[in-house]
Amino acid sequence: MSTTTSLQWLVVPDEVATEPSRDLVGGKAWSLWRMRSLGLRVPPAFVVTTEACTAYFAGGHMPEGLDEELVAGIRFLEQKLGRTFGGSERPLLVSVRSGAAISMPGMMDTILDLGCNDTVEAALAAESGDPDFAAEVHRRFTGFYGRLVLGCTEDLDDLPDTIAVRAAIAEDVDATVPADPWEQLRAAVAAVFESSRSRRALAYRKHYGIPDDLGTAVTIQAMVFGNLDDDSGTGVLFTRNPVDGTREPYGEYLAKGQGEDVVSGRITPEPLSYLAARWPSVHAELLEAAECLDREGRDAQDIEFTVQSGELFLLQSRPAKRTARAAVRIAVELVDEGVLEPDEALSRVTADQIRTLLRPEIAAGAADDTDVLVSGVPASPGVATGLVVDTPEAAQATPGSILVRKSTSPDDVHGMIAASAVITEQGGSTSHAAVVSRALDTPCVVGCGAGTVTALVGRTVTVDATTGRVYAGELPTSAVDESEEDDLRRLTEWAERAAPLTVSTTAVLEPVFDADATAIDDLGEKLPDIPAGTKSVRGGIFCAPDGVRAAMDAGVEEIVTAHRLPVLLAAVAHHRRIS
Repeated sequence: MSTTTSLQWLVVPDEVATEPSRDLVGGKAWSLWRMRSLGLRVPPAFVVTTEACTAYFAGGHMPEGLDEELVAGIRFLEQKLGRTFGGSERPLLVSVRSGAAISMPGMMDTILDLGCNDTVEAALAAESGDPDFAAEVHRRFTGFYGRLVLGCTEDLDDLPDTIAVRAAIAEDVDATVPADPWEQLRAAVAAVFESSRSRRALAYRKHYGIPDDLGTAVTIQAMVFGNLDDDSGTGVLFTRNPVDGTREPYGEYLAKGQGEDVVSGRITPEPLSYLAARWPSVHAELLEAAECLDREGRDAQDIEFTVQSGELFLLQSRPAKRTARAAVRIAVELVDEGVLEPDEALSRVTADQIRTLLRPEIAAGAADDTDVLVSGVPASPGVATGLVVDTPEAAQATPGSILVRKSTSPDDVHGMIAASAVITEQGGSTSHAAVVSRALDTPCVVGCGAGTVTALVGRTVTVDATTGRVYAGELPTSAVDESEEDDLRRLTEWAERAAPLTVSTTAVLEPVFDADATAIDDLGEKLPDIPAGTKSVRGGIFCAPDGVRAAMDAGVEEIVTAHRLPVLLAAVAHHRRIS
C-alpha cells in the first residue's frame, strides 16, 4: 500500500507497500495497511486524516476540498470492487470508523452499512436473492445514522423495520435520514470528528493522560456482510488469552451477525470452536493469520474479522487490551520466546497493573457458605465489594460502588471509570463492558442473565470477577505475595537491574524521610517536601508513580515499601522518560 500524494485530506492506499504515518491515519487504518502488507485479505478502504479533523475544529466546518476528495475516495472503492455507491445494481455500502493514533476503545462512534436507501435495499435484495437480508441492512443503517449522526436517544435496536426506526427518529429529534448517500457520508464524517470531543472521549483521555486536542482519522471501508447468509458471521479473536495471558487463541463468533452485535454485548456469541466445527478451513485460515499478526506485531493482538459466504476478511488488528495478570504472563513469555529483551518487557507492564494484581482476593473458604446472587462470564478478574447502583451517574456519586447494567455502551464509560466493579446482564467476553473493563483493570462479570439489575440494585455485594460470581454481603480477602509468584519474581529481578535506585522492604540508607509519620493531612493530594539530603523515603505516598517521580527528582537513593515491583517499574518508566 502506498499513499496518493495529490490529495490534501485523504490517504488512499494502493498496492505498493509504503507505511503511512500512524499519527496521520490513526491506529485502525494503520492496522489495515499492516494486514494487507502481510498478504492478508482486507476489504479496501481510504482514510480521512487527523489533519482534516484538526482543520474541522479550527474552522468550525468541513475543510475546503474535503467533499471533493470524499468523492475521489469512493470512486477508488467503486473501481476496486466493480460496485456503485448508491447504485441500483451492485451497490457499494461502506462502514465509517474513527481511529485516533492512540487507541481509545469504546470512545468513538462507528456507522455500518452507510449508503443504504430504498433503491439500494431493492438492489441488495435482487443481488442476494434475500429481501429479508436487504431489509435488515437498511433497518440497521437507519438506526446507526439516527443515533450517531442525528442524536436520537430512543432504543432503536429492537424495532421491527426501517419504517418503525424512521418514525422513532422523527418523533425524538424531528429529523430524517437523508436518502442521498453522499449527504449521508459527509454528515457521518463530521459526526465522527465531533465524537472525538464527546464527554466519553474526554473522560477516557483525562483518565489516561491523553491530550484533549488529539483528533481522529476516519476510515471509510467497503462493507462485508457477516449477516448475509448461513455461511456468514463475525467475530473477535485474541491471539493470547487477555484474561490470564496463556498462549492460546481466545475469542467468539456470531453466525449471521455484524461486528456491532458482538462488541455491543446485546447478543451472546458462540466460542471459536463453533467456527472450527462449522468452517474448519476458515478457522484454520483465521488462526494462521492470527499467528502471523502476533509474530509481526511482537505482542498479543485483538483481531476483528467477518466471514462473508465462507470467505474470511480481517477488519482490524491491534495490541490487545489485557488484564494485569495477562500483561505479566505475556511480557515474560515473549522474553522466553526470544521476541523481547527483558528491558523491553518491563515497558509492557505498568506499576498500576502490578498494584492491581497484588490487590486482595477472596480468602480461601470465605465464600463456601455465602449466597451466590448471580453468576456470569468472568471478563476482567479481581475482587470488589460495594453498594450496587444502576446508572453511571450514581457510580460517580457513590465512591466504591458496583455498576450493574443490562449492557454497557460508550455512554457508560464515565461511570465505569468511577465504579469498583462492573456487572452486566448481557454480553460475552468481547462485549463493550468486557473490553473497557479490562482496559481500566476493573473487575467485571458479564452475561449474568435477565433480571440481574433488579436483583442487585441497592444491595452490598462482593464481586469475584475471577470466577464470575457475585456474592451477598462483604467477604474477607487475602493478598498475593509477589516474591512467591514466578512471573512477578522474574520481572522484579529484571527491574532491579534496570532501576536507577534501590527499592527495599526495610530501610538501609540514612537519613530516612517517613511520609506516613509526618503531618501531611492538610496537603490533600499534594506531595510532601522531601528534606534536602534525604537518602531513603518510606510511606504510601511514595509507592504511587507520582511519589516515585518526586523521590527520584529529589535525588533519593532508596524507597522503602512492602511491595517492591510496582515501585521498581515506576522508577524504570520515569528513568526512561528523563534519559
